[in-house]
Parts: sequence; structure tokens; C-alpha cells
Amino acid sequence: MAEITLVEAVNLALHHEMAHDENVVVLGEDVGDNGGVFRATVGLKEKFGLRRVIDSPLAEALIGGVAVGMATQGLRPVAEFQFQGFVFPAMEHLVCHAARMRNRTRGRLTCPAVFRAPFGGGIHAPEHHSESVEALFAHIPGFKVVVPSSPQRAYGLLLAAIRSNDPVMFFEPKRIYRTVKSNVVDNGEALPLDTCFTLRKGRDITLVTWGACVVESLQAAETLSAQGISVEVVDLASIKPIDMNTIIKSLEKTGRLLVVHEASRTCGVGAEILARVAESAMCMLKAPPKRVTGMDTVMPYYRNEDYFMIQEQDIIQAARELVEGWK
Repeated sequence: MAEITLVEAVNLALHHEMAHDENVVVLGEDVGDNGGVFRATVGLKEKFGLRRVIDSPLAEALIGGVAVGMATQGLRPVAEFQFQGFVFPAMEHLVCHAARMRNRTRGRLTCPAVFRAPFGGGIHAPEHHSESVEALFAHIPGFKVVVPSSPQRAYGLLLAAIRSNDPVMFFEPKRIYRTVKSNVVDNGEALPLDTCFTLRKGRDITLVTWGACVVESLQAAETLSAQGISVEVVDLASIKPIDMNTIIKSLEKTGRLLVVHEASRTCGVGAEILARVAESAMCMLKAPPKRVTGMDTVMPYYRNEDYFMIQEQDIIQAARELVEGWK
């Protein structure tokens, strides 16, 4: 067991699975010689060689297409896009082929591929390097969409993603790549791809969040606790499929729902969660559910980035409104 960062946990999971399954290959821009733009693939080329760690041209469409081909022929590719905003040139292959392979071939072929990408703002980068568009991929039938928020979950969820027989979009919140550390046991144990993780128990509010926003949410929960408001914090982790059972079980206790996500507000995953609660658990609510989200704008340049990014105080204010406005 060692205390490591989130990006080191990604690297640890890749090392483990490549050592235990010779069909796992890694490809992407700079993943070999440079170890990836955020060094998530450091040491893989030296350990597993050029046949399994492939530096691609600067061509995301090629990365997506080659990964799909590999996956249909017995390999388990882990393709890295340097930033989530760079995925779009590969959408033809991801949406029209990877996500539909099992259905199109009536199960004769599957697409056990993982498409990794750092995402989110907070590092003072331009807009294509700072996007949060997980809802876009959650809308596409055939994809699983996963967002880890801690080193333990990054390790276990990535192992599960690589072992999945269906394509997984694996989005890593780069803002906390190196700021969040914890102990990780390199034991090869995967975590389920369809389960929420309750990080903090509470009785007054169910706060559902994911990715880097978990950090501010836990900080806000701690502050609110000192003010007499008990917040249960749930890390969604699996954007698709959504584990509504855990969320509704929490709502049975708290009766109030707050969803926090960095992505833009309109048609975000938070809206989906609120809709499902309205359909099946409305009678449990003591107050109308609320969202704290990013704005419906392009991520601004770094001087204005903090206006877009969710702050701890934003979460505290929304939580207090839920409790104090609807007693």
C-alpha cells in the first residue's frame, strides 16, 4: 500500500492490467516516449515495449478508428485523448462504430475499448482543454461513462473499464490529478461500473456530485456540519449507468436533493438525476431539488475562469436555501 495521486493511480492500474493481460494495449499521442501529456503512461513503453504502447500521429480520428479495429479483433485497447475537448474528431468512430458494435453484429462482435481523457477546468488552460461534456457521451446508447474522483476509485474503476466487454468513456478530472492523495493497494480488485459511492453520511441533504467537484462538496459538507446542517455526499462515479437506487435510498433519509456538477447547466447529468427523482421519488422530497452547475457558456480564459468554476460557498448557499427555505 502506498499513498499516491490520482494520476499515479491511473498509471498503476495500467501497469497492473497490462502485466496480467497481454491483449491490453495503450495508444495515443505521446503515450510512449513522453509518458503522456500528464504522465499517466510513464514507464509503460519501457516495460511492455513498442508493440503494446503505441505513439500515434496527432490524429484523434485515427486513434478512435484504430482502437475500434483492435477491439473487434481480440485486443483490449486503452486509447488516450490528450484532453476531452480533442475527442470530437474521433466521434465518427466512437458514436457510429464503437458504441453500436454489439448491437450491429447482434453480439457477434463487441468493442472492449477504453477511451481515456483528462477533463474539466481549473488549470488555466484554453477552452478545448477545459471542457466538461460527460452528458454528451451519456446520451449515446452503447457507452458506459465513468468519472473517478479519488486514487482508489481511479484504480478500481479503470481496471473494471479495461475488463468490460463494452466501450467505456473514462474521464479523469485533471484539476485533482495531483492534489488528491490516498493509499491504494495494488491488488487488482476492480470496482463496479454501475454504483455510487457514499463518501459522507448525513441526515438533512443528499448531495450528489462527481469528478473534481467532490473536493468542494466535501469541504462544503464539513462547513455546513459546523452550522448544524448534515449533508450526505454521494460520488456518482458512474455517469452511465446511473445508480439511482443509492440516491433514492439516501433521499428516503434526507428528503432534500442537491446536485453539483462543473458541466454546463442545460441538459446536464444533473437534469437527468432530477428528472428520475421526479418520476419515482417525488413523494420523498421535503423541498424542490436544486442544482449548482457551470454556466451555459464556453469555458472562459484563465482571468475569468473562477467565475465559471463552482466554489465551496456556492454549494453552501444552495444547501442552506434547501434547508432554511423549506422547513
